[in-house]
Amino acid sequence: MPDSTPAIATQTNIAVVGNPNTGKSALFNNLTGLKQKTANYPGVTVERHTGTLQLDSGSVTLVDLPGAYSLAPYSPDEMVSADVLLGRIEDMPRPHAVIIVIDAANLRRNLFMATQVIELGLPVVVALNMMDLASKRGITVDPDALSAELGVKVVPVVASSGSGTTNLKKVIEKMISSGPDTQHGVPSSLIPEIHSAAIQLTTELSGSDKEAQVFETERAIIDKGGAAESRLSKQQGDTLLHTLDSIRAKLNPNGTVAALEARQRYAWIDTVVGKVETRSPSKTGFIDLLDAVTSHSFFGLILFFAIMATVFQAVFSWAGPLMDVIDDGTATLGTLVASNLPEGALQSLIVDGAIAGVGSVIIFLPQIIILFAFIIFLEDSGYMARAAFLMDRVMRTCGLSGQSFIPMLSSFACAIPGVMATRVIPNPRDRMATMLAAPFLTCSARLPVYALLIAAFVPDATVLGFLNMQGLVLFGMYMLGITGGIFTAFVMKRFALRGPRPIFLIEIPPYRLPNLKSMGIRLLDRGRIFVYRAGTVIFTVAVVVWAMVYFPRPEALFIEYDSQRIEAIALYEGEDLDEQLALIGNKESAALLEQSYLGRMGQAIQPVFAPLGWDWKVTAGVIASFPAREVVVAVLGTIYAVGEEADETDERLLERLQNAKNPDGSPVFTLGMAIGVMIFFAFCLQCMATVAIMRRETNGWKWPIAAWCYMTGMGYIGALLAYQLI
Repeated sequence: MPDSTPAIATQTNIAVVGNPNTGKSALFNNLTGLKQKTANYPGVTVERHTGTLQLDSGSVTLVDLPGAYSLAPYSPDEMVSADVLLGRIEDMPRPHAVIIVIDAANLRRNLFMATQVIELGLPVVVALNMMDLASKRGITVDPDALSAELGVKVVPVVASSGSGTTNLKKVIEKMISSGPDTQHGVPSSLIPEIHSAAIQLTTELSGSDKEAQVFETERAIIDKGGAAESRLSKQQGDTLLHTLDSIRAKLNPNGTVAALEARQRYAWIDTVVGKVETRSPSKTGFIDLLDAVTSHSFFGLILFFAIMATVFQAVFSWAGPLMDVIDDGTATLGTLVASNLPEGALQSLIVDGAIAGVGSVIIFLPQIIILFAFIIFLEDSGYMARAAFLMDRVMRTCGLSGQSFIPMLSSFACAIPGVMATRVIPNPRDRMATMLAAPFLTCSARLPVYALLIAAFVPDATVLGFLNMQGLVLFGMYMLGITGGIFTAFVMKRFALRGPRPIFLIEIPPYRLPNLKSMGIRLLDRGRIFVYRAGTVIFTVAVVVWAMVYFPRPEALFIEYDSQRIEAIALYEGEDLDEQLALIGNKESAALLEQSYLGRMGQAIQPVFAPLGWDWKVTAGVIASFPAREVVVAVLGTIYAVGEEADETDERLLERLQNAKNPDGSPVFTLGMAIGVMIFFAFCLQCMATVAIMRRETNGWKWPIAAWCYMTGMGYIGALLAYQLI
């Protein structure tokens, strides 16, 4: 018998909504697999996750909306969720249907937003998720009874294992083929008096040729100062604000309309929950004991620091072999290309500019992936929410809340994911303060610079009988970055970003085992975003730096060093000849760099950095490192005639830095000057990829430029004080 299911219309969009920690993204990943992509909503920095759901009668597009607790938005993420459901997003049609994901163990809280979404009148199916966890906690929910109360189909699922998703697909297919149900159990509005006032006001606004929806007008009445009120007031003018205040005063003279909505909505929800849910007496088990330890003010902090130490040890130790593979692969590719192209500008552009430039970013991908793997695992397991709760007291000393902890933690591997992670912070002032503080934390790109200068100029001595001096200095540089970040957040929150002390509300989810498939998809997505956003910027800047280093090419220099090679061939042979030719080649590279645009720029700008004790060579190296600070070691290797292959452990480079002299015979690198360079690198924002991400996240150049100037100024002052005082 042929299938009678009607074909699905093309470009059908279904929104997936729900509270945070309901397993919404896990269900989305389970339904779409790798058939998904990430972009940004037009005009905002919130990411849009879309994927393809394959059904028997065709495919539909699922849109995973950011988690929200209600349709009264406060954070950028929640605002996007409300705007998508109302059809307010540019170039994005209103969803044809909605999947509401509900945590079966937190039915009462989840139904608050669910009832608001159902009131929109769109076709709805409820995915009753985490049925297994609810059962373990002695909670039983009757899906059929809940479906009868809500007037929409309710499908029990376990997103982590995929249980119930086949039935969910069948319900989705039937829903979007037949249209919305004719009856909803939820009233058109749980607060009739507010709904009537909204209808009347909407009619008046529509009568003046102004588009307004009843639901959004209702939200404007309820949420004073909210997004709906702001949007309507921009359309209608300030007179609408007085009208809304008058309506609110009539509806609830002794309180807010939002409080009235909450009372009446929860009263209806409590009635429903009483009919569909049964609870057995809970027993204290291992999870409860674990929760008592992880949330303890003393033992919880000890456990937290132990976990963080393990994470960072893994980031630096586990990533090493993978980074070596990428480094070797980049070198092999460069050698292969160089061997198949004639010497000249094109070969140098591809090998030294494109391959080396992109490789300088890709090499940090293993660290990013490992760090994100830990963060995703800790988030999905439920631990990260407890860590943020523990760190809230510490973060409040600098005017922030526990929500700023995770982005700043991410910045120890790379500031790019740290800046991107500030999206979880709803308060714009707190988000900006965290974004400005994140680049101060010591990322992995600073380590080669620290390792080079510490090995060259800090004695390898023992302090107090067991502490290594070089290790203490490295620890001090990390602490300096932390101090700079805390100081910046403190200053920003007291002056430029002054505002009320942030209120930190966080839901503590139950412990659960993360879904490996969902983790893998999110890791792949994070890695792709990092490579695309950071790699493209670094690639462009690397080509520019290559051109500054490569040009001009004075013919007289080539003639001079070619004659030296001829003399060497006449005087030496064997290994001695190879050594002499290598020495001449390195001197030629150094001479070409001195005559290059970068070298000339270093000599021109050097007087500005003379108070720091820098000569033109150090100045040129630092200038070249502004796109990406990790390139300074290779630049110094070229400048000091060691070769571009130099790294922070190269004995020749260490020796040449130690023996570098000024024209008057004094050493270029003193301990104070070397410490000053490290302080400069600790503070200065020498990472164009981070600047680009900040521009993207703030939708403009104002804050990135301000951050660059502020951090560069701090770096200069710190280097000046170190050189003059040490």
